[in-house]
Amino acid sequence: MSKLAILGGPRSVTLPQADMFNWPIVNKAMEDGVLDVLRTGNMSGTDITKKFEQKFADWHGVKYGLAHNTGTSAIHSAFYGMGIGKGDEVISPSITYWATCLCVLSLGARVVFCDVNPDTICMDPEDIEKRITKRTKAICVVHYMGMPADMDAIMDIAKRHKLKVFEDVSHAHGGLYKGQLVGTFGDVAGFSLMSGKSFAIGEGGIMITNDRDIYERAIIFGHYERHCEVTNPDLKAAAGVPWGGYKYRMHQMSSVVGMEQLKKYPAEMQEIDKAMNYFWDLLEGVPGIRAHRPAKGTNSTMGGWYGFRGLYRPEELEGLSVERFVDAVLAEGSSCCVGCNSALHQHPVFNTVDVYNEGYPTNQAGIPAEEAPRQDQADLPVSDMIQTRVYGIPWFKHFRKDIIEEHAAAFRKVAENYKDLLPGDTKPEKTSGQWGLTARKN
Repeated sequence: MSKLAILGGPRSVTLPQADMFNWPIVNKAMEDGVLDVLRTGNMSGTDITKKFEQKFADWHGVKYGLAHNTGTSAIHSAFYGMGIGKGDEVISPSITYWATCLCVLSLGARVVFCDVNPDTICMDPEDIEKRITKRTKAICVVHYMGMPADMDAIMDIAKRHKLKVFEDVSHAHGGLYKGQLVGTFGDVAGFSLMSGKSFAIGEGGIMITNDRDIYERAIIFGHYERHCEVTNPDLKAAAGVPWGGYKYRMHQMSSVVGMEQLKKYPAEMQEIDKAMNYFWDLLEGVPGIRAHRPAKGTNSTMGGWYGFRGLYRPEELEGLSVERFVDAVLAEGSSCCVGCNSALHQHPVFNTVDVYNEGYPTNQAGIPAEEAPRQDQADLPVSDMIQTRVYGIPWFKHFRKDIIEEHAAAFRKVAENYKDLLPGDTKPEKTSGQWGLTARKN
């Protein structure tokens, strides 16, 4: 095999990439819809948004959808809808984006972090069960980087302990767990629909549920203009202003884009899935690297493959650091990066920060310190080391075999010539992840 590009050899990726990585794919119907909203002055209405909500809910086979201006606000509403409040505990994986769970602090609740499975990077059911206390109210599930979480085990735990289940589907739009759409297992689900996600509408989010009470509580919390839809007399008696003090209405330029995405996303998702699986099939058996995807034959899928990561096994490459591996892949002309989301249990906001000037760390939730001790920083060993065992891969938007094969050849070339990289491997003292994942144009 030829010399590695990082050492002066030829690059593996040489073909023009064209629109291989452009996202989202914008068509004329989307453009016309946005212009129509602008020209009719209907930007702050709800007519298009309500249609989008219903069609999104219908796609998932659930009764209710409630659109929001961000995925963060959709998650916030979902937790309020479930009745999360002062002194409650919510169990969340530490490896996730902050918006998955940070909002519960504003509800007076506490986040208790659990560890993740090193092969799925989703929450470890066995560790969830260890974290349950008399204060635990809900489990916050994340289908991380598109990988469906172990919903059989999680729902069993929730049933036995009488816990609510929230699903964060922001990485897994359209993904399946054993043939069932993720987001339809728990009590309520939230989705980010921002422009970097696989189902992208610009900026926005949506909450879906079959529970009318959760739906109406979410409306009363942040959708004052729709309080007429509330039927619960206890909620209706104080309608007119948003109970949370928030206005979470989706902008109709986003919802009109969402209407078009619902028409074309299934075909786009299918092509992405075909391309990504082809990439991983080409790399089966290569030392040091593993696919981050469901096992074949399980009828589980990655949806639109948001997050696009691989699993790194340095012990198979004589301890070659993931940083050195990534640098070599980048030199070959492919896409690669180190790690994933940083472990939230290490962030000060979940440990020492007094957000609301209450005289104690906010994540203590007003519980006496002896009853809710701060989580041990060394309590989640997999979450602490996962950055050294994860790397980014290209996110192909089209199935073009020649281009995909070049990128796969770059990863194979680096892995099979790893010995040449060992002399220059400085092995950094700490491998860091990122608090966010989506690259943006500033």
